[in-house]
Parts: sequence; C-alpha cells; structure tokens
Amino acid sequence: MKLFPEILEAADRIRPYLRETPLLHSAALSERIGTSVWLKLENLQVTGSFKARGALNKVLGLTEAERHRGVVTASSGNHGAAVANAGRHAGVVPTVFLPTTAAPIKIRKIEQLGARVEFAGDDSGVTEVHARAVAERAGQVYLSPYNDWDVVAGQGTIGIELLAQCPDLGGAVISVGGGGLIGGIASYLKAVRPELVVIGSSPANSCVMVESVRAGRVLDLPSLPTLSDGTAGGVEAGTITYPLCRDLVDDYDLPSEEEIAAAMRLLFDEERLICEGAAAVAVATAIRQRDRFAGRVRDLAIVLCGGNVDAETWCQVMRGDRPGGPPQAKVRKAGSEE
Repeated sequence: MKLFPEILEAADRIRPYLRETPLLHSAALSERIGTSVWLKLENLQVTGSFKARGALNKVLGLTEAERHRGVVTASSGNHGAAVANAGRHAGVVPTVFLPTTAAPIKIRKIEQLGARVEFAGDDSGVTEVHARAVAERAGQVYLSPYNDWDVVAGQGTIGIELLAQCPDLGGAVISVGGGGLIGGIASYLKAVRPELVVIGSSPANSCVMVESVRAGRVLDLPSLPTLSDGTAGGVEAGTITYPLCRDLVDDYDLPSEEEIAAAMRLLFDEERLICEGAAAVAVATAIRQRDRFAGRVRDLAIVLCGGNVDAETWCQVMRGDRPGGPPQAKVRKAGSEE
C-alpha cells in the first residue's frame, strides 16, 4: 500500500528528535465504552502536538540546496510551532506566516523556537494564500500542514508506535481536519492489519473533509466556530489526503460542541489530561459510537492529537461557561491543520 515504506523511513529519520508518546489505559473510558480503551498521548509530544512528526520528516529530508533557499509555511498554531522546531534541528530559520488574529501565546512559542514570524490577513485561508505566493516568488519550499507526502508519512509513524505498544489493537479513533493525521496512521495500520477499524472524527461545526468524502469530491464549504480549532477550516482542492480518507477510513462521526467540551472535561476529571478540542473530538466520537465498539472491537486506541489549548478557552470549558469555539473564531473556508 502506498506510503508504507515511506512511513518506515520517516520513523528512522525523526526518531532521535521525538518522544515515543505513552499509550495510557483509561479505566474510566473502558467502562463507559465497553471495551479496553487506550489513549495515545500526542498531547505530550514535543511542541505539544503530533505535528512535530510530519514537519521533522519534511524538513530533515530537504536537500542542502532547498534548505539554503529557505522554508515558508502558514499556520494559526500547532503546525507553525512544529515547523519552527524542525527548522531548529535542521539548521534552517523558517518563515511562519500567521493571521493577525493569532493568539499571543502561539506567536511567542513560534518565535521562541527560532522561526521568523510574519503576519498576513486576519483569516488563516488568506494567510496561506499569501505565504504560498511568497514562497513561489522566492523559490522557497512551502510546507503544507497536510497536503505533502513527507508530512503525511511523518504522521503515519504514530501507527508504528500504536501496534508496537498494543499488539492486539482492534480499532482507532482519529481526528480529521485536512486528513494528514488519519491518512498517515490509516496507511500504516491498514497495510499491516486490514481488518482493523479506523473511525474519523470531525466537529459538526467544521467537517469539510467528511462532507467531501460523502459527496465523492473535495467541497468548498464554510466552517463555523469550534472548540476543535485544530481541525477546523477548508481542504485544498486536489489534496493528496482525500483519496486516503476516502479509501482507508471505515466511517466518520461528527460530535457537537457540547460533546467536545464534555470530553475535554472528562479527560481532565478522569485522567488529569489537558487536551485541546481537536483531541477531545475523538474522545467524543468514541463515546458516541460505543455500540460499534462494545464487545466487537478489542483494544480501542484514541489518538489525543494535541494539548495546546489557551488558558481562557480551557477555563471557560472547565467551568462549563460555553461549549463553543475560541472567542476569536470566525466562519472560514480554509486553514485546516490536522
């Protein structure tokens, strides 16, 4: 299956720069869902997100000439930090374009990791278009958060760890935005164990890839504000991840904002884990789909893709003040990071 050898190569390339994140058994979720549930803690990954994997694989694999020309990306958070971290290990100072609405804490994190920060537009889609144009004019490498085989292969290394840590794994629930995370993991899992069940999870407020798979083509749809901001936004036309999501994912589920918020609280109350909405959406799906898993799927893994949630949102969710997305969130048509 395509990507299997590339995922193995990626694992060798990035292993010295990453954590092999723990696979934590959750007694609370196991009881609630009716099967043995394991949490893959990518919220504890370097930079606080699985994004470190794909960015490292891409940047470390660049030729000397490509590194010399420079690396450009656009991000509203996790991807930018991951590219900055990868650049630090590869001796490259990447330029990360951010929307003017980016949270100050995310700006500081990217700068602290050594990247050059520039601003363009007040919407992540506008920022991405600008960054691509800058890279093209300068002959620089543009690093997409998901529409790149090297990036997807890097994310797929999570699949290697899952089967090594849980040899009897029967299913996995994975968040879906642009499809890089689930596309990479499913490429490995289905190659090794085709019968393993892979379920994708997107917030009902922003589920462009899911609706595209159901429609049979990539759609251009707006997105509403969501706590799962890491998966929010549009999908590039012609993205390489679309056929992966179409062919390798068994089914999809769309939790509400209330369910995502409840999952964030559950993770903290039961496991003392601080996770962002893009991680909690997968937990919400596992709970919603309990009848699919109970007594049918032995050893279910839920990938907690990141832990980078801002303090204001975190406190509001923990207090139960609101289930919706970040205060600055807008209706948008591009910019998905997962």
